[in-house]
Amino acid sequence: MYIESVQLKNFRNYETLELNLDRETNIFYGDNAQGKTNILESVYLCGTTKSHKGSKDREMIRFGQEDAHIRMMVKKDGLSYKLDMHLRKNKAKGAAVNGLPVKKARELFGIVNLVFFSPEDLNIIKNGPGERRRFLDLELCQLDQIYLSDLAGYNHIVNQRNRLLKDMYANPSLKDTLEVWDKQMIQYGRKLIRKRQTFVEELNEIICDIHKNLTGGEELLQVIYEPSAQEEDFEELLFRNRDRDIRMKMTSSGPHRDDLCFLVNGIDIRKYGSQGQQRTAALSLKLSEIYLVKKKIGDTPVLLLDDVLSELDSSRQTYLLDSIHDIQTLITCTGLDDFVNHQFHINKVFRVVKGEVFNPVKKVNCKQQ
Repeated sequence: MYIESVQLKNFRNYETLELNLDRETNIFYGDNAQGKTNILESVYLCGTTKSHKGSKDREMIRFGQEDAHIRMMVKKDGLSYKLDMHLRKNKAKGAAVNGLPVKKARELFGIVNLVFFSPEDLNIIKNGPGERRRFLDLELCQLDQIYLSDLAGYNHIVNQRNRLLKDMYANPSLKDTLEVWDKQMIQYGRKLIRKRQTFVEELNEIICDIHKNLTGGEELLQVIYEPSAQEEDFEELLFRNRDRDIRMKMTSSGPHRDDLCFLVNGIDIRKYGSQGQQRTAALSLKLSEIYLVKKKIGDTPVLLLDDVLSELDSSRQTYLLDSIHDIQTLITCTGLDDFVNHQFHINKVFRVVKGEVFNPVKKVNCKQQ
């Protein structure tokens, strides 16, 4: 699996852009705020329908324009796929595969699997549970189209239930309809809990060894799934909290309240870990994504690295670069010194300046042969 080319029109600070990518390492370098990250964002958006930053469609359209287009050519299992994404200011985005409109996001997921790693991801351990749930959902949605459908159904029901809880303040007779939403919420919620639990179990099989290698065998990392409600207890908990939900006008239990705990040598590093421990665990988490996807689909994902090397010390840079030698990778950075110092092999280099990409250079050999 690899991306052959990317075309942009009126996306972020790009009026037009056409890129032909190498199937191995592609470097985009230049000063900050030139548009390097925007290229990676467009790739992730086209493959998943979502911005890695959670940006709204209208925010990604070039200033002064009404719409934006992304086209991406993907090669998978010997077949070519043309993915099109159309962003519009005042309408829902449109997507197509090989010229055929896609009605639901799940029809697009899985054509290209993407792992995005940005400096913000290094804070996933110490930040709030919302970011850790987002990590769970983004990865599971790429690997499981049914999960994507169940998640969309669950989120819709939670929103409807919360709206009902607020409306009941003025119209208590609406309480009779709460049972209808609760039954659907339990149905979808149990599926999410089950699949998240399985995902974390599979993640632990991979992340432990990666983290040991990163820390020289000094730290044992374990990821613990902390569901707001256990699968078998969800119905009882929802009923027990109903009066509180009515008072608070919001749904207080369910998968939308789940979290992940990260234990290093038995200590919860969300609260008691050093910044170094938290960042190393985050790196282990992102590297585990690569291996987990490879195990699930029998192919390597495309890796998007957004200026991550500058945030890591030399030993962690080395480990990361050694881990991606056989994966198509798109990397942004402000310079090439780190790659030269690590004797890293680069296949294609692009310089990015104010929304323009200049002088691609093939086969830049930073690695001694």
